[in-house]
Amino acid sequence: MTPKRTPLHDAHVAAGARLTAFAGWTMPLHYGSQIAEHHQVRRAAGMFDVSHMAVFDVAGPGAPALLARVFAGDPAKATVGRAVYGVLLNPNAGVIDDVIVYGQRDGYRIVANAANSARVQGWLREHGAGAEVRLRDDLAMLAVQGPQARDAFASAASADVDDLAPFATVRHGAWMIARTGYTGEDGVEVLLPGNEAPALWRRLADAGVAPAGLAARDTLRLEAGLNLHGQDMDEATTPLEANLGWTVAWEPAARDFIGRAALAKQRAAGTANVLRGVVLDGKGVLRHGQTVVTDLGAGVITSGTFSPTLGYSVGLARVPRGATGACAVALRGRQAPARIIKPPFVRRGKRIFT
Repeated sequence: MTPKRTPLHDAHVAAGARLTAFAGWTMPLHYGSQIAEHHQVRRAAGMFDVSHMAVFDVAGPGAPALLARVFAGDPAKATVGRAVYGVLLNPNAGVIDDVIVYGQRDGYRIVANAANSARVQGWLREHGAGAEVRLRDDLAMLAVQGPQARDAFASAASADVDDLAPFATVRHGAWMIARTGYTGEDGVEVLLPGNEAPALWRRLADAGVAPAGLAARDTLRLEAGLNLHGQDMDEATTPLEANLGWTVAWEPAARDFIGRAALAKQRAAGTANVLRGVVLDGKGVLRHGQTVVTDLGAGVITSGTFSPTLGYSVGLARVPRGATGACAVALRGRQAPARIIKPPFVRRGKRIFT
């Protein structure tokens, strides 16, 4: 199957992007230097085309019941003008996907991962009696991230986002602007009609916002300790095993969201493994699938990379509960010394762990 193209495809080609197939889409990997793009976001402002994300509008009289049933987070927080991050669970409490739910006047908007688009759409429709689930493939999505991102966006879009609180949204004509992101930096994400995206991209570029690709997005999110579905959690992993227990709303006790019973059982018993950060001491790069050796048994690197901000490798790992301090990672036939820490690794461009 030929990969789909976002409304910004021609802009990426014109900017000299190295393109790659990703989750059924042709997407920019980088525009010449992944490292430079990473630093641009940490130090100033960068923009990402995230139009490959799956966007669903859920409306109708059954919409509130659908959200209460499938969303393990607090559906009461998804009021008009507010967004909430959380997970959709299967009956075994495995993570179908992590999503952001935005409250709208006529229901909700749910943004899911591109790779899980069909799975999430089918799940919503299966459990959505009385709700209309519409895939918004007419929309584009841009993320503008970095310490200067909101000022640059306001200038380019002629939109006032000065008073926009974290996880708040505002309407700007046909656009929905949210103070959200996947980099650990301040910024906004905007959903807008696809045919309007190229003009906004050009205005952002004129305002000094540099384009950034998937490669920088991954190093940024990992420094910020943010999970990636398919690596750090999946349908065989519960939120308690993926450092996402904080997203689960246990009250009211009568709300029987899908996966609750299995998750409550695990919560009472305790998990055998937990997700932690790993810092490599010395040369080398942590990668998905590498074995972590701790004093309580073996674990595995779920995500790993070289950190441009820190200058050495960091990763997330699923390790035995209680494992702390010194560990080792099987790296190219040797046991490389490393340390287990509590993520994140970087906040506001600075190291935050000791």
